[in-house]
Amino acid sequence: MKLLITGLHDERFYRTLQLIGDLFFEECVINLEKADDERDLTLAFHLEAGDQVKVQVNLFDHEGNEKSTSYVKAMQPVETEKERFNQLKYAVSHAYLTVLQEWTGMVQKWGILTGIRPTKLLHRHMKAKTAKEEAHKQLKDDYLITDEKIELMQRIVDRQLAVVPDLYELRDEVSIYIGIPFCPTKCAYCTFPAYAINGRQGSVDSFLGGLHYEMRKIGGWLKENNVKITTVYYGGGTPTSITAEEMDMLYEEMYASFPDVEQIREVTVEAGRPDTITEEKLEVLKKWNIDRISINPQSYTQETLKAIGRHHTVEETIDKYHLARNMGMNNINMDLIIGLPGEGVKEFAHSLSESKKLMPESLTVHTLSFKRASEMTRNKSRYKVAERSEVEEMMSMAEEWTKEHQYDPYYLYRQKNILGNLENVGYALPNQESIYNIMIMEEQQTIIGIGCGAASKFIHPETGKINHFANPKDPKTYNESFEAYTEKKLKILNELFDKKESHA
Repeated sequence: MKLLITGLHDERFYRTLQLIGDLFFEECVINLEKADDERDLTLAFHLEAGDQVKVQVNLFDHEGNEKSTSYVKAMQPVETEKERFNQLKYAVSHAYLTVLQEWTGMVQKWGILTGIRPTKLLHRHMKAKTAKEEAHKQLKDDYLITDEKIELMQRIVDRQLAVVPDLYELRDEVSIYIGIPFCPTKCAYCTFPAYAINGRQGSVDSFLGGLHYEMRKIGGWLKENNVKITTVYYGGGTPTSITAEEMDMLYEEMYASFPDVEQIREVTVEAGRPDTITEEKLEVLKKWNIDRISINPQSYTQETLKAIGRHHTVEETIDKYHLARNMGMNNINMDLIIGLPGEGVKEFAHSLSESKKLMPESLTVHTLSFKRASEMTRNKSRYKVAERSEVEEMMSMAEEWTKEHQYDPYYLYRQKNILGNLENVGYALPNQESIYNIMIMEEQQTIIGIGCGAASKFIHPETGKINHFANPKDPKTYNESFEAYTEKKLKILNELFDKKESHA
């Protein structure tokens, strides 16, 4: 679909126009002021900005059909040009989305939002003590979010504040993400730092040496500056890809390096690939008092697992779940993905029925996203996925199933190129929610990333300003540079928490 946009001369509008266009059309191509005889639609904008921002847009197609809409809103006082432009961008987005909805008949339930953390908007209102009705009205008027999604946001925010009552007071603490970039194989939809572990023992050994170094240095800084840890999350990759002995040494390092490990509210280890779970590894987790893990089926259809590059069987997932449960794992999360290649309502209903037999403490329901660097995106023709209407039906099935079985939604996030413009939702039984998932999504505190591909989010304790910092994604580069990256993080931490230079 080719769209000619006229009347918007500032190229800063382009990204927003593209993202919203992608919500409605496959292979959407945006041209600004460049006439193209092959264009499918023309959208003529008229934008004025004074005391008010006024947007008029007229849409024409080749067959003479026309739609038009307008939007007017008072301009708010600003201190910077960026703040001024953002108001213009939101006004343009509002009119653009409205006219495309009218022309296509397609309602975007998340409105103009294309970011991944919509609940942050509602948290801002909660912190400002805005009345709930007023907050909901502003979300609907400003962003065109539907009542259905606003209600979901409110349920999640309420749950989060019940689980972490001091959520808004945790900026003086940190959480830790530890990235282990190895998996048995790489899944077709994956863009995480994940390298097939077979034949890489040299890389693994070098990586673990760097990881232990980072843990000691960061832990020393936290001890020296009396900064508490709220949660620790071992992700990847698949952290249980390494050996039981390597896992044992890693958790021993955590207890030696980090302050007051016994007081950390939650430690989670991703064990997402069932083919990495062994009795020996579960004994190690038990030894170090870690009982929150993820075992991720993604689907209970064997043909699907083969198509996406997961080399375990459905039976193995179920067997490893029971093994973990019998060995004292008391908080198990499982993931399902809506819209995997070749799957529709029938297959997803089967996955839900299998989930009922296991009843994990939490169930995260993802909607497939075509991530730019994934094998699936590079070879879309090989992977047939469900239509938007069927994806929406499967999401409704998940909502009904979780409600019926007393799971409550407690976090959500969205991704670009996500099927049906939907969302990923984490559901949990009462008091089984992941605190780390809440912290990473709502961005209320600094999260220090340690390890290969680990991204840090440094959040200023007073202003809330976010500074991103990422370690190298490939083990070779990480192994060559972990000392330098650690020093950079320590410097940021000193500046962030207003500490004098120290190198523990």
